[in-house]
Amino acid sequence: MSKRKANYAEFWPFYLQEHAKTSTRNLHYVGTALVIAIAVFAAATQRWAWLLAMPVAGYFFAWMSHAFVERNKPATFTHPLWSLISDFRMFFLWLTGRLGPELEKAGVGMETSKSEAIS
Repeated sequence: MSKRKANYAEFWPFYLQEHAKTSTRNLHYVGTALVIAIAVFAAATQRWAWLLAMPVAGYFFAWMSHAFVERNKPATFTHPLWSLISDFRMFFLWLTGRLGPELEKAGVGMETSKSEAIS
């Protein structure tokens, strides 16, 4: 991504386009689920040092998916907060079965998002 987006409404469709492949999104979901699990574990056990593992777990899977699947530069490098918000937004839309229409609006082809219709 070479150009910064002016606002979040402009960023969100771009974010989805940068996550066009189902495998990329799936790896993001793994990382996001681990982040949530680590937060819950840390809170339940009061082992707060575990919170340090959250960025490692989340970013490892996300960045690997961009490097080896999508082959693009993570949006985190230019829009860190919007990227984090979008990762959770994408995760929860996927969990609730509402991601498909968002991908379609962003111009992400249905051939790359067939698993969205199944979930």
